[in-house]
Amino acid sequence: MCEHCEDFHRTVLLLGSLALYADQYGADDTFIGLVGPSLAASLPEPPPGLFPPGFDPTEGPEYPGEG
Repeated sequence: MCEHCEDFHRTVLLLGSLALYADQYGADDTFIGLVGPSLAASLPEPPPGLFPPGFDPTEGPEYPGEG
């Protein structure tokens, strides 16, 4: 297993839990606004094999307002 796989998976799970919390009534928007970007910034490189060979996240359709 790769060196950072466990960290990557744990951080993704935390982001998912935060997303579920954000959908609850009475969720603290300040907490979500502070913790969400911090968790996302702490993501290590994805483990090998997570994306297909040659995958480029910058390729794809143009989104509204782009181009």
